[in-house]
Amino acid sequence: MTAILSSELSPDATTDQPIITFRCAPEDEGVIAPPVAAKAAIPDWFKRLVPVNRDAVSPDNTALTVKRCMPFLDALTLGWILPLAATVRFEVSEGGTQIDCGWDFDKVMASPHAAAQVTGHPRLPMPPMKFHNYWTIETPPGWSCLFVPAINRPHPMFEIASGVVDTDTYRAPIHFPFFATGREGVHVVEKGTPVAQVIPFRRDASPLAMRADIRAESAAELADRERIRRSTSAGSGWYREEARAPR
Repeated sequence: MTAILSSELSPDATTDQPIITFRCAPEDEGVIAPPVAAKAAIPDWFKRLVPVNRDAVSPDNTALTVKRCMPFLDALTLGWILPLAATVRFEVSEGGTQIDCGWDFDKVMASPHAAAQVTGHPRLPMPPMKFHNYWTIETPPGWSCLFVPAINRPHPMFEIASGVVDTDTYRAPIHFPFFATGREGVHVVEKGTPVAQVIPFRRDASPLAMRADIRAESAAELADRERIRRSTSAGSGWYREEARAPR
């Protein structure tokens, strides 16, 4: 199964655009939940949210909601969502220090992770676990993937650890360590639940390639900052219309 970063989503895409490939075992195709573009997996709560909460409008409150926040939306729709392959049941007990899990699928879905590998982690004594992923991800030469918890989609049961993998050379399934954060009791995490957000990036254009310039602002920079602040506060939509690059 091949997923094209932009040509399936944009009518103006060209064939020389980079491709990210998601591959699974032949017997898993059509059985396990497939990756999806993040922009095609907007959470239902966000879809239902109104841009302006009319009940909260007052002389000192515009009552704009996060529906009008382009930085929030751009993060929400960045890259791809890697979902849970099949449904998993978790039982949290002993004050969150004991996690038992089970599933009906014929492949391992979750397993314990060695706590000694994260000694001192603030989530301890919650036991570290690992989601098993059955998708191999391949990117073009020079491209890696950043794996993070699904952005602006917090799950009450778990949170994965973030990581970067050079997916142009490491062409094998990547599993995801996580901490079970749910309350005591039995929890069902359904097939298709977002586990990780996959953000491909070109290594020579990554933040690691940047130099930092740390100093006090100049008079011209201060004036520019004030212009932006005042323009933003003078009316809604300035960032979306004037500052945000086309997507």
